[in-house]
Amino acid sequence: MASGGVAVASLWTEVNRCGQNGDYTRALKALSKILHENRDDVTALHCKIVCLVQNGSFKEALNVMNTHTKVLGSEVVFEKAYCEYRLNRVESALKTIENAPDQTDKLKELYGQVLYRLERYDECKTVYTDLIRNSQDEYEEERKTNLAAVVAAMSQWEKVPMEDLGLSESTYELCYNTACALIGQGQLTEAFNTLRQAEELCRISLAEDSDVTEEDIESELAVIHSQMAYIMQLQGRTDEALQLYNQVIKLKPSDVGLLAVTANNIITINKDQNVFDSKKKVKLTNAEGVEYKLAKKQLQAIEFNKALLAMYTNQADQCRKLSSSLQSQNPGHPRPVLIQAAQLCREKQHSKAVELLQQFSEQNPESASGIKLTMAQLYLVQAHVTKACDVLRSIEEFKHKAGMVSALVTMYSHEEDIDSAIDVFKQAIEYYQAEQPGSAAHLALVREAANFKLKQGRKKEAISDLEQLWKQNTNDVHTLAQLISAYSLVDTDKAKSLSKHLPSADTMSFNVDVDELENSHGATYVRKKAGKVVGENLPKEIGQGEVKKKKKKKKGKLPKNYDPKATPDPERWLPMRERSYYRGKKKGKKKEAIGKGTQGATAAASAEFDASKTATSPPTSPRPGSTTGSSTAPSGSGVVPPRQQKPSSGATRKKAPQKKKKGGKGGW
Repeated sequence: MASGGVAVASLWTEVNRCGQNGDYTRALKALSKILHENRDDVTALHCKIVCLVQNGSFKEALNVMNTHTKVLGSEVVFEKAYCEYRLNRVESALKTIENAPDQTDKLKELYGQVLYRLERYDECKTVYTDLIRNSQDEYEEERKTNLAAVVAAMSQWEKVPMEDLGLSESTYELCYNTACALIGQGQLTEAFNTLRQAEELCRISLAEDSDVTEEDIESELAVIHSQMAYIMQLQGRTDEALQLYNQVIKLKPSDVGLLAVTANNIITINKDQNVFDSKKKVKLTNAEGVEYKLAKKQLQAIEFNKALLAMYTNQADQCRKLSSSLQSQNPGHPRPVLIQAAQLCREKQHSKAVELLQQFSEQNPESASGIKLTMAQLYLVQAHVTKACDVLRSIEEFKHKAGMVSALVTMYSHEEDIDSAIDVFKQAIEYYQAEQPGSAAHLALVREAANFKLKQGRKKEAISDLEQLWKQNTNDVHTLAQLISAYSLVDTDKAKSLSKHLPSADTMSFNVDVDELENSHGATYVRKKAGKVVGENLPKEIGQGEVKKKKKKKKGKLPKNYDPKATPDPERWLPMRERSYYRGKKKGKKKEAIGKGTQGATAAASAEFDASKTATSPPTSPRPGSTTGSSTAPSGSGVVPPRQQKPSSGATRKKAPQKKKKGGKGGW
């Protein structure tokens, strides 16, 4: 027994030395020998669990704790909760912490992490605030960083206004979290500048470590650069954002959450373009462990984009499968239904899409507004304008908005349903009369209603609106004139009484300097016409002024072979058929051909001896521009080499130029 006790003591010495050196594998061997001697040694079991946790063997550590529950009791509550947390059994870890008899500081730290993972940010914030207030150790900076992360998450996912907790931006982690919170509040420029500051602090802090390489620095900066690219994307600088996103992807950071978010953002930039690249990037969103790294809204957005990508790549079955899965996971969310409707529209099934949207809007009235807007759009695509108007008027949330009133009036006017358009104005005016009487929106609607009725010739109906406007501003002459014009058709006495309120002609006249007005910048291009002065058109004496020169008439062009001595043909103005010496065409006479007749004879040679072709008939003058005895082609009719050309839609063929008939009018 004495030798056994000496051996156990030496084993504990070995365990202590290995623990100080960080050699937990060797320590486990020594602890196994100790436990072989005493199976229920609480200290040895506790040390074994710690060594397994340090080596990352969380399942094995949890098995040891579950096997020796009675022996260990509450000694290893923290270790058990930590193992469950690392194994992503977050709900179990929460129960373990809440059932702990003593809430130590390290257990509270873990409690904050568990609450953050469960997205219970309010409780998490309370835990970290209490820890920072009541503890003073070397981990204060980490707690502040975690608190800043909670504030950023609340700003981004819950749109909670930022609260100044007095956290300094002394580290790049704190700067990064502050920038995330600013993004959630829509302060993009301030967020970008804060990320620049975080980048600089990160480079400075990592450059102090000689073991850190440039690649390590770039890998650490990847999350900052990805967030900067996101801000660029929100600002519409998509080319710069895409370039920065691709740089992050090329670094292949170990954080699968960062890779998934970056790839997803690239897919949103590509949309329905560059689909091949999007199909490659979507694989990064399927990496193992992504679901534990991202918030629920991030995972939801990634799944939505997968469904949309399937639709863009014409994978109809895959799109329907993904959207149905999303709908079952988020029954009240409108986006899965909208994706299904979009897929049906791509398949030209608009009626089914409308039915699907109608069914969802009835089951989920809280999400009906956006769904009904889509239904109205689909009705317009099918040219059912009245149905679209009915759907739009059923949206209580937007029913009285100025944009909705404008859209409804425009559509009803297109359908020539003026009564319905006026009814839209009436309902909107009554709403503002009850909720915001005399407001700018109220008066603007009244003004538009009056103008619309006057334009449609409904002057009698416009009177009440015009009277309301005039009572608001009795100095409005334009409204008063419109009111008088409207009353002139209904009640002439009332029109006359209102005419007394019109300003006099003297007050309406303005002192305008006509010369100054004509010489102003706006009238520089107006050509003035001087008035005629009596006696100005009298002839001037020679020497007193320049005599107006007469324009010389241009001589007409004559043919090149024009002979002034020859008498022109008196019938040259008549068509050839109407001339007295026209004998008509000889029918049945075959064309002369070369090679027929006497050997060596030609048509030109035989024509010399042909009595019918002697100069007995009246001479005909050549046409302008022609040469006697030769025929000339039209100007510009050179041979163009053929060119191949791709036929375009709507192309027309040109007619070939026709030869001018002989004997046309105008020939000499």
